Amino acid sequence: MSTITHQTRQLSFEDMQLKKKIRYAQILNRLIKGKKTAKEIAVELFELKLIPSAERNYTAPRLTELEKLGLVKSADKKVCQYTGKKVAIYEITLDGIKKYKLLNTDRNTKLEKGCESYE
Repeated sequence: MSTITHQTRQLSFEDMQLKKKIRYAQILNRLIKGKKTAKEIAVELFELKLIPSAERNYTAPRLTELEKLGLVKSADKKVCQYTGKKVAIYEITLDGIKKYKLLNTDRNTKLEKGCESYE
């Protein structure tokens, strides 16, 4: 394997890790405000210009990862107002609140003033 492709793969991997960390913080930020579905979170992030579309695929995989980490949990289910399908409603856990506070103090994932949007 060439060192160039190894280097470019490593750079891509590192970039993805930062983007995941930012998305985790954005999702936790939305759940601090109350229980939501993956689609509701995606719509809010899209309206804030933090993701390029309101597609739930921007949030659902990260919610699954956050749930495995114990930072969010599925609390209930309901019929989605957008799709008409029965979906999970997520809420942040106490560990999630602690992690959110840590992520929000990191200048690379800061969500308050100065947060860069998708545009």
